[in-house]
Amino acid sequence: MHAYYADHFVLPLPEGHRFPMRKYSRLRDRLAGELPDVRLFEAPAASNGELALVHTPTYIQGIAQGSLDPSYYREIGFPWSPAMAERARRSVGASVAAARAALAEGLAGNLAGGTHHAYADKGGGFCVFNDIAVTARLMQAEVGRQRKTPFRVAVVDLDVHQGNGTAHIFARDPSVFTLSLHGEKNFPFRKEPSDLDVGLPDGCTDEAYLPALHQALAELEGRFTPDMVIYLAGADPHEGDRLGRLKLTLDGMAARDRVVFDWAWQRHLPVVLCMGGGYGHDIETTVAVQVQTWAVAQEYWQRWQARAALRA
Repeated sequence: MHAYYADHFVLPLPEGHRFPMRKYSRLRDRLAGELPDVRLFEAPAASNGELALVHTPTYIQGIAQGSLDPSYYREIGFPWSPAMAERARRSVGASVAAARAALAEGLAGNLAGGTHHAYADKGGGFCVFNDIAVTARLMQAEVGRQRKTPFRVAVVDLDVHQGNGTAHIFARDPSVFTLSLHGEKNFPFRKEPSDLDVGLPDGCTDEAYLPALHQALAELEGRFTPDMVIYLAGADPHEGDRLGRLKLTLDGMAARDRVVFDWAWQRHLPVVLCMGGGYGHDIETTVAVQVQTWAVAQEYWQRWQARAALRA
């Protein structure tokens, strides 16, 4: 199973910054040691042309050169640096590479990504470029050359924060369905309408979350027939998260992942896995949730390989 990383581009964040940059290298270390079928690759950088499928030229140039008004970087939440610009490109490149691998093997992922707060012309909430949107657009362009019907992408966003940037980018696009299951009272406080939004109350537990997810996927299926799924498996609905405000247990998070992977598996839909947010009081708690997600993903990747072997 292909997994792409860019954790060696470490941002010079001030002491006490709430963004847990160290979780990315820690996740890679644990996957390398614990999940032998997960093959780790350095993420390529997305090109200007790939980014321009979604983002405005002025914004792309401003991130590359650090020439935007300082208010843009404040809204993102990161100070500009060459490492910040390079990491943002590679976060997109990781999801693009994972999508190409998923089309070939059924499932692949990005050890970061899920930057769903980025709009076409600005970032926000620790998101610079929108890797989900660029990946969807690029897969539509690449696969569209080979087929006569549109390539349709479902975004299943289970980060605890609503995917406002992704929703806005695809607001008038019938070829992409955006589903967001999130904390209703959490960031962003001004939400953009997704194709399907499910707002959950603070303190939501496994017992309420999982039926809501089943219902949301059933509604998605009733309204849209995808060719690929981009899954944001945010760790922040977990009860140990500082910013999440939901109360899913570790077992509940595993059940969540199985619901999504099984739904896609039953419909023969390739899945691109992105990690989204995770801000545990203890960084090891966040990493444990993410490792568990990858372990479940590995099981479903193995099913894809077994299916391919039977057909060979």
